[in-house]
Amino acid sequence: MTVTDAHHHVWDLSVRDQDWITGPALRPLRRDFTMKDLEPEARAAGVGRTVLVQTVTVPEETPELLALAEEHDLVAGVVGWTDLTRPGVADELARLRELPGGRYLKGIRHQVQHEPDPEWLLRPDVLRGLAAVAAAGLVYDLVVLPGRLPACVRAAAALPGLTFVLDHLGKPPVAAGALEPWASHLRALAALPNTVAKLSGLATEADPAGWTVEDLRPYAEVALEAFGPARLMYGSDWPVCTLAGTYGGTLGTARRLIGPPDHAQILETTAARVYGL
Repeated sequence: MTVTDAHHHVWDLSVRDQDWITGPALRPLRRDFTMKDLEPEARAAGVGRTVLVQTVTVPEETPELLALAEEHDLVAGVVGWTDLTRPGVADELARLRELPGGRYLKGIRHQVQHEPDPEWLLRPDVLRGLAAVAAAGLVYDLVVLPGRLPACVRAAAALPGLTFVLDHLGKPPVAAGALEPWASHLRALAALPNTVAKLSGLATEADPAGWTVEDLRPYAEVALEAFGPARLMYGSDWPVCTLAGTYGGTLGTARRLIGPPDHAQILETTAARVYGL
């Protein structure tokens, strides 16, 4: 089985600052992380293909990510960014696909978690942009905190033709050990057939002073029950995952959380189908 890592990033701070990397907890991330850094770790872990995901909301980044996909065999897909509120979003998506590496564009993402409006996804201009993403045959990645999940449910219900991929299971409060109301909101999202979730980012939501696989298990079990293995995919969230462990260790933790019967589906098949890899 070839493992697909459906969620990782790269950045070069000499090209562009990552203004979200602030404070002492994130200080280890304030350096360059490149494909050349990732490739040997991915190969050693048995990862054969990846999905490269945007980090900043600037138009210049997505063409750079597409070019990296063209250059590196490991990258099988890109989730980029474009301004969904622009009237010409459909034309911009078409333009991105004509760029070098444009065939690797599989989805769009926006840092909804940073938007001050808790119902940003439900704005008419955003819904229009999301409809353009669907018309282009792309998926939409959701990066939100738990309090934004109800708006995600309403947006997914309003656009049944668009596949919504929830990153990091909606960032549940693992460190606090709380399941509700996150679990109820996650189940409501999973009840919609056009939703998928990534088993990613759990360890970095855990207690930074120390965590175990059993600390993460209740959240993985809720996701498995709600979405089922056919709508769950694995993502490392590298290099953010290095705050809580190694690249290979992150994959090993996922294997322990999901169990052997679901390995092939979650570690390979779901991502290939959803992103069209």
